Amino acid sequence: MLTITTVNVNGLRAALRKGMTEWLAERRPDVLLLQEVRAPDELVHELLGAEWDVVHQEAAFKGRAGVAVASRLPMRGVRIGIGSDLDTDSGRWVEADLELPGGGDLPGGGLLTVVSVYVHSGEAGAPKQDDKYAFLERATTRLGELQNAGGLALVGGDLNIAHREVDIKNWKGNLKTAGFLPEERAYLDRWFGELRWVDLGRRLGGEGPGPYTWWSMRGKAFDNDAGWRLDYQLATPELADAAVSAVIDRAPSWDTRWTDHAPLTVTFDL
Repeated sequence: MLTITTVNVNGLRAALRKGMTEWLAERRPDVLLLQEVRAPDELVHELLGAEWDVVHQEAAFKGRAGVAVASRLPMRGVRIGIGSDLDTDSGRWVEADLELPGGGDLPGGGLLTVVSVYVHSGEAGAPKQDDKYAFLERATTRLGELQNAGGLALVGGDLNIAHREVDIKNWKGNLKTAGFLPEERAYLDRWFGELRWVDLGRRLGGEGPGPYTWWSMRGKAFDNDAGWRLDYQLATPELADAAVSAVIDRAPSWDTRWTDHAPLTVTFDL
């Protein structure tokens, strides 16, 4: 069995200090996809420790974004970035090819390609939203390439888009809000339709509403479960067929949270 977790840590140093260390010891994922790492590259390797193979893309702007893949499986290849030299795209996409134990008979020759992605949050009607759409266009191209390669691949991370009404508690009040705009949601329609990626959180988590993966730190959003499903694991069809469970580790209470997101862990029978 192989377990893969994706989580937006909202700052790796703070998350480890607030309780992520204890969560890691209990959950023990084989592969960890991190977003909003917000730390220098050398510190990321130091904080995660020698038990992990790590590839990380630091953001161009200090203290922002940052994505990483940490794996207990050997890495056989890494690719940093999504083919753009824009500062706004840095710290948002990193890939690793992992060696699956005894996986030579599987598609891809026993390698699993994993991606950690952090899509821009955006802002309706502002330049930030243009950056988000430009990034989504590049991501769509890369998702097509990964799908056409014919191997096993998984893309996990914070997409900053709630796909359907069941993916956001207050959908009626957010129809004109970045993260739930029709133009954004159309990208996920294409990924799950034409490009044949499988949304494992929804396939394994039921028809909803929820479960959600992000709640505002303000007000009573967490206590009232007024959340958004922003964190995803997308799999190629062959890999999706091997997925057996998906679990969201929602904190037991507001004051025990170590990030404003919740980790999403998928288990595969490979």
